[in-house]
Amino acid sequence: MNNRTPGPSLTDNAAVRSFFEKQGMKNAMVRKFIAAITLRDVLLVAKEYHDDNYLCAFDLLGDIATTAEAVEASVQGYLELIRQMSIFSVDSYLSVKLSSLGLDISEGLARTNLHRLTQEASNRGRIFIRVEPDGVSSVGKVFQIVAEEHRLYPHIGTVVQAYLRRTEKDLSLLIKENVSIRLVDRVSPEPVADSYYSKTEIEAAFRKHMFFLLDRGAHPAIGTHDPEIIDVAKKFIKQQNIPKERYEFEMLFGVRRDLQKQLLKEGHNVRVYIPFGVAWYPYFSKHLAESGFSLGSLFGK
Repeated sequence: MNNRTPGPSLTDNAAVRSFFEKQGMKNAMVRKFIAAITLRDVLLVAKEYHDDNYLCAFDLLGDIATTAEAVEASVQGYLELIRQMSIFSVDSYLSVKLSSLGLDISEGLARTNLHRLTQEASNRGRIFIRVEPDGVSSVGKVFQIVAEEHRLYPHIGTVVQAYLRRTEKDLSLLIKENVSIRLVDRVSPEPVADSYYSKTEIEAAFRKHMFFLLDRGAHPAIGTHDPEIIDVAKKFIKQQNIPKERYEFEMLFGVRRDLQKQLLKEGHNVRVYIPFGVAWYPYFSKHLAESGFSLGSLFGK
């Protein structure tokens, strides 16, 4: 949800990684961006948000699965999360990456495993699943798989990125299929030729797509922490008299809690994206870098 990218000095620094991994959830900075390590603990975090009238989305953090064993472990983790969500967190949805379901091994394997998840979600009260692309090269394939699965299980959606020039065409196709979409500026720092680069261009594209989604989308989620864009969205919602049941704002755990509270107080639906799991460090280092953290502040330089 942010177009800044982490520097390799933080993401790949072994000393920094060791420092934070040894401290884990005892470290205040880790707790700022990572909700929990265990499933039990993240469900307790979600309950606190639900008690305050927030909606939630669970992201089970993990690496790209490149072996059949790793893929199956990811699938089992998702299946157990769905089961527990159906009991303890019914107003939440599940975030899934096809790379965790075997897309890097074969498209067929990813399709099969996604269908396993939607079947379980259907049996457990039609829990919503949002499939996130985690690499630009697979975006088209992800959208195709989601659209096809949506015809079998309508409680599934995806994520589009404003910085990609192809997004306008993708939005039209996905909206035609009535697929629910979350709009973000970008998911991956991966550089691509056919994209917008400047902050001004990306913001302009985001606003254009946001208006289109609010006007025509199937319960779109506006994924931003930018107060100016949020104000523009609120003005459009008011002008068009869009009921709050038709959209939501979605924001990251640990980021701009003040804006989350303000939106909720004003009567908007606000969903908090809650990351958790044992493989938390890559996600943590990315968002720590985006927050402006430097190695000097850690080691006193």
